[in-house]
Amino acid sequence: MIDIYTHIMPGRFLEELTKASSKLGNIGARMRNVKPLHDLDIRFRLMDGAGPGYQHVISLPNPPLEDVCTPDVGRHLARVGNDGMAELCAKHPDRFPAFAATISMLDIESALEEIDRAINQLGARGIQIFTNVAGKPLDLPEYEPVFAAMARHDLPIWMHPARTSDMADYSSEEKSRFEMWWCFGWPYETSVAMTRIVFSGLLDRYPKLNIITHHCGGMIPYFDGRVGPGLDVLGSRTLDEDYSGVLKGLQHPHMDYFHRFYGDTAMFGGSTGLHSGLKFFGADHVVFSTDSPFAPIKETIAALDALELSAEDREKITNGNARRLLKL
Repeated sequence: MIDIYTHIMPGRFLEELTKASSKLGNIGARMRNVKPLHDLDIRFRLMDGAGPGYQHVISLPNPPLEDVCTPDVGRHLARVGNDGMAELCAKHPDRFPAFAATISMLDIESALEEIDRAINQLGARGIQIFTNVAGKPLDLPEYEPVFAAMARHDLPIWMHPARTSDMADYSSEEKSRFEMWWCFGWPYETSVAMTRIVFSGLLDRYPKLNIITHHCGGMIPYFDGRVGPGLDVLGSRTLDEDYSGVLKGLQHPHMDYFHRFYGDTAMFGGSTGLHSGLKFFGADHVVFSTDSPFAPIKETIAALDALELSAEDREKITNGNARRLLKL
């Protein structure tokens, strides 16, 4: 079983991130307190509890480098993080068959260089990006070279939500409360990023681009009526901007593009949303993930079992789709 979206903090990366950034705050303390992020003995015991053959594809966790670093520091930390993950995969290939490289999109030229280095020299099987770049949307022209590079490499992008308590729930408040920025804000972030990618035409320009959305596509599968028929009349609710050419400019009906994304099963053990995600994306576009060590492994497997999948579909989700996407 390949768990395609898990997180890890290589030792040197954690040390240098802590030294280099004064903006970590509570996030830094939390990363240190989540022991399986950097203690392999604890992590391996958790993995063993899932049964034989269970593997982690690893990536760095929050925070995005763009949120806590200068361009120079981000460039350096991306290299340190990728070197550390590559070393872990080389030492423990039965545990970690692959990793998703990290980049800093504060400096696109160096990000492109790091993509090529991580894939060609270190063996990365794709990259992880976040749903915004220090508050800027992914569909800006300045970020398109990253998507072009991944289309050229024919390897996937892992897209992780990014939102903090600084984004308030109400305009009358300065901060989000009760961790709503995470509980509901992250699915919203994912959904908006997916929609901006679709409406910008990126998937027309790069038709073979594969994007893995964390937490099974955010809100998209569960609001397919609003996304589909609801946006068929895009622009009818807006007076100060002309959207009449957006849908006409796409090569296919806009809903077709949303089905091209991949959703993962990292739903904190919830089965209702997982059922909707599977129905929306289909077994060919769902990949198994727990979001370990931030979410439970056994409960996620149990939620998958509750779907009563055919043997063929279960094999695709737990193994086959990951091997195909990552060329394992």
